[in-house]
Amino acid sequence: MQLSHRIETLTPGGADGWEVFVKSKALIAEGVAVTELTIGEHDIRTDPTILGAMDASARGGRTGYAEVPGIGVLRDKVAARITERTGVATGRDNVLITPGGQAGLFAAHCAVCDPGDAALFIDPYYVTYPGTLRAVGARPVSILTRAETGFLPSEAAILDAVTPDAKSLLINSPNNPTGAIYGRETLEEIGRACDEAGLWLISDEVYDTQVWDGTHLSPRALPGMAERTLVIGSMSKSHAMTGSRCGWIVGPDHAIARLISLATHTTYGVPGFVQEAALFALDQGSELEERIAAPFRRRRALAQRILAGQNTLRMLPPQGAMYVMLDVRATGLSGDAFADALLEAERIAVMPGESFGQAAAGHIRVAMTIEDEAFAEALERLCGFAAGLAAAKAS
Repeated sequence: MQLSHRIETLTPGGADGWEVFVKSKALIAEGVAVTELTIGEHDIRTDPTILGAMDASARGGRTGYAEVPGIGVLRDKVAARITERTGVATGRDNVLITPGGQAGLFAAHCAVCDPGDAALFIDPYYVTYPGTLRAVGARPVSILTRAETGFLPSEAAILDAVTPDAKSLLINSPNNPTGAIYGRETLEEIGRACDEAGLWLISDEVYDTQVWDGTHLSPRALPGMAERTLVIGSMSKSHAMTGSRCGWIVGPDHAIARLISLATHTTYGVPGFVQEAALFALDQGSELEERIAAPFRRRRALAQRILAGQNTLRMLPPQGAMYVMLDVRATGLSGDAFADALLEAERIAVMPGESFGQAAAGHIRVAMTIEDEAFAEALERLCGFAAGLAAAKAS
């Protein structure tokens, strides 16, 4: 039987960007020691106190259906958090709890795009973005950025990509994979472009607690943007709760009301015991968030020190998030070829830049997700491997 065109074309050509990750996992399953630096998975697990709250909630009976929009106290807590951090008055009716940020991205685009509409996004991008847009029936349209300008989008580039059927623009700051943070000037350009083109802005802010340089600013806080912006948040990165699948969408109350109806017909909410654990985690305040972010701040400094001691790889210093982007073109290899060769020769797994779009070609993304000493040793080996390739190319 024939499957739908939508599902058959979700990842054109069958490639989904995770090929090196899959190869590394297959090697690990065979008993091969691989240093895994692909996905954004914390090397520390969810704090035991959060797990204790989750256990107590489940044992206390919160294992049945939970309220589809999210339990009221959690929606209130997220709303208060957003109000405090953005200065934009936010209430329960502006919040929908979702099964993680990825589900939030899907739902948000369902809310603003009809089948066949153009949905814009910034390149480089998180690997799932184009497939998510195709999954809702939208037509993905990428907007290229350049390493030379810090991978920041411009108003002109956004407007150049706009077509009459364009309905939305998806941005991500702090950015995965580049680590770029969109400052006020960039966000104001984005806001003007959205206003001129009549676009909804969908802002993926799941790394908002991992800021190393500058300040995170939500575009929802800019004048006139709250009514056209849907913000995606998550407990995954801020609280090391990746497997718990608890996130949210924040937006205008009329949009959230319709999104609640969508959730009723799709996910039917998030387990109550997970939501109560998320509430407990948020109640711990910024101290817990800073403790979870601290290893990545240290490893960023380690990466800067190690990369400064070589001249083959070029690093765009990450302003935020848990990754380092390295330009490997001096080796003569593409990001795909370099990642494959590195895995084969050194048993170090990284993500090729090509997984994140055309703008990241010739780069690799290194996740800073293993213990400090092991991370430093792996990065030094990676630099040595690159230097060997560059020397061979020159000879």
